[in-house]
Amino acid sequence: MQTPNQSHYKILVVDDDPDIVELLHYNLTREGYEVAQAENGKKAIEVAQSFKPDVILMDVMMPLMDGIAACRQLREDNEFRNTHIIFLTARAEEFSEVAAFDAGADDFITKPIKPRALLSRLAAYARRDAHQEEQEKVIEIGGLRIDRTSFAVYKDEQKITLPKKEFELLAFLATTPNKVFTREELLNNVWGNDVYVIARTVDVHIRKVREKIGEDNIKTIKGVGYKFNTD
Repeated sequence: MQTPNQSHYKILVVDDDPDIVELLHYNLTREGYEVAQAENGKKAIEVAQSFKPDVILMDVMMPLMDGIAACRQLREDNEFRNTHIIFLTARAEEFSEVAAFDAGADDFITKPIKPRALLSRLAAYARRDAHQEEQEKVIEIGGLRIDRTSFAVYKDEQKITLPKKEFELLAFLATTPNKVFTREELLNNVWGNDVYVIARTVDVHIRKVREKIGEDNIKTIKGVGYKFNTD
């Protein structure tokens, strides 16, 4: 079973052993991950800049540039500050592990690789990232900046203050753009199962939100419900 967002999760495999690359590529793609590969640290940096992986699985000992040097260089780039870097190595000496973490590694796995254990660990990373995305304090989308901490919306640098339910409705739709939600789903997620309100309540709140932020962001799907539109 795929975890939330797993089908969009990108993993870069970096190893100079083609057998290991093939093993990992097979198991990762079978689980639904998007996979790229590189044969050394220098190439890994080049691929990462275009592929923009969520996770980098990287060997330590490689030609041209080893994994430690590549990790250190990647961490100097703010674009990869939140990328998970997991080292794969046959070297079990303590200094290798210490060097890896000092360079900015998140995890360390010793070869031979056990695919099931690795997949379980990656699924945990995917779940955690999905949860963090859901809890993002500021959402910037569709020309809006939605600040969960102040219950404020900014459009063209102008602050728009919404009542709590209108704000929660907008933020919920914006968290999963282009996904269509029925009125019942919106009622359950924004108002909760314990509060009795009718479907018409959603329509009224949508209309009020549109009056304040404009008509373009929230689209009505006739006979179904609403979505936050980025098309």
